[in-house]
Amino acid sequence: MKKLVCTFSFLLLFQSFLLAQQESPARKDTLRGSLNKNRDWWDVLRYDLITQPDYSTKTIKGSNVILFKVIKPGHIMQIDFQQPMNIDSIIWQTHSLNFKRDGNVYYVDFEKDLGVGTSSIKIVFSGKPREAVHPPWDGGWIWTKDEKGRPWMSVACQGLGASVWYPCKDHQSDEPDQGATISVTIPDSLVAVANGRLTSTKSKNGMATYTWAVSNPINNYNIIPYIGKYVHWEEKYAGENGNLDCDYWVLDYELEKAKLQFQQVLKMLKCFEDWFGSYPFYEDGYKLVQSPHLGMEHQSAIAYGNKFSNGYLGRDLSQTGWGLKWDFIIVHESGHEWFGNSITTKDLADMWIHEGFTNYSETLFTTCEYGVEAGNDYVIGTRKLISNNIPIIGPYGVNKEGSGDMYYKGGNLIHTIRQVMQDDEKFRQLLRDVNKTFWHKTVTSKEIESFISKEAGINFEKTFDQYLRTTKIPELEYKIKGKELHYRWANCVSDFDLPVKIQWHGDHWIQPTEAWQTFKAPKGGNNQFHADRNFYITTRLTE
Repeated sequence: MKKLVCTFSFLLLFQSFLLAQQESPARKDTLRGSLNKNRDWWDVLRYDLITQPDYSTKTIKGSNVILFKVIKPGHIMQIDFQQPMNIDSIIWQTHSLNFKRDGNVYYVDFEKDLGVGTSSIKIVFSGKPREAVHPPWDGGWIWTKDEKGRPWMSVACQGLGASVWYPCKDHQSDEPDQGATISVTIPDSLVAVANGRLTSTKSKNGMATYTWAVSNPINNYNIIPYIGKYVHWEEKYAGENGNLDCDYWVLDYELEKAKLQFQQVLKMLKCFEDWFGSYPFYEDGYKLVQSPHLGMEHQSAIAYGNKFSNGYLGRDLSQTGWGLKWDFIIVHESGHEWFGNSITTKDLADMWIHEGFTNYSETLFTTCEYGVEAGNDYVIGTRKLISNNIPIIGPYGVNKEGSGDMYYKGGNLIHTIRQVMQDDEKFRQLLRDVNKTFWHKTVTSKEIESFISKEAGINFEKTFDQYLRTTKIPELEYKIKGKELHYRWANCVSDFDLPVKIQWHGDHWIQPTEAWQTFKAPKGGNNQFHADRNFYITTRLTE
């Protein structure tokens, strides 16, 4: 990929992309984003995907066997498959099914309602998939070459959808509960890597077929092949659930740099298992795979393209110095194994659950390595990247995300909640309980919000509404009259009641509301007023 000119050019590009997503939803957005009558009667159990890319023509062909459970009687099935790709045939119980296209959707007709139970269809497909323009943000199939001029291929399709290259039920709420296989046939001079574990390699007539298997539920946009001149090494991580297989796949000429840079993986795993609980996919292992784009959280096969350097392409997004002490892609994308891959939002509108918690994993890793104040510096430093343009939570049912502030504002929201809890061990246990309770599940923001309030023993309802559903930053308005501090919340949702720590004649906790309250200073201490920097708020002295 082209190296970004600067961090802010990336952010402007990403924000422009997200703003474009906020336009009035078209019918195609509703078809993608909603569980309509042609989707809600069946549940995906498994994908068995076969594909053969042709580098010279930039085309692919293959098939997908979809094992599904009939929840209630139905006979018209919506299959998502984006133009210009085509379905060639659909087979069910040896019969060819009729189907018709409507833009990026196919309607498959079983001619009679299927009874409750398990069934499967085989979809044969072919075509020239959308080519990625600026992956991973503007995604699609990636056809490129490595530095030695050899083919290097992959896919990046989060948001855009897995249906850009294979037919599926393209909705985050319905993961294949029994996992997936992906078989890739390529020239035998190359290697194909995918999610899960390599189960077979077969060669014939100059071609090789690599088959990988995933045993856990997986987001459909995470099912991804990587094709190139890869070499491999492995190591074990002694984790909470025993020995975790860690595998690394990089281009042959990058091996030595990769071995040095990837030494950070075991430290990351140790930190995240401590804060979040056990790695969610021991059965499928952990992999880092060098990719022809910056990175992506592909489950059990993390895409890595950070050029084997610390920071974010050599930059510190926090501008504090701490972000240059570790590799952003290793830390951030791996954090998604817990938040995004194990815990997945049902609707794109709630993607802050993926990105806010994973953004905060960067702070926690900094804390693990360099201490609490270093972690505080890091998360506070990222505030300058918050735009407050639109709410973090987007519109539901139309396949739209909210603001890109889901990253940095989401992380600072979690940091603020941590301060209010006033107990890091309790906060750590809360994060572990979130992962234990919602292990391998799809969720809504409201479910996570309610769980946090219940486990913390603090009602954060208005706090979530403030930071997730408005663009307002709460303002602590205050005035000082002699030895009295008068204070209240402004620029906030109705009944906002976030407690906050202040420094004024010592350290104190106050619980402002929208009504003026008074705090009398004790003797001694500095009479200069400050709100604790760890709270994402503003302050204003008034007369």
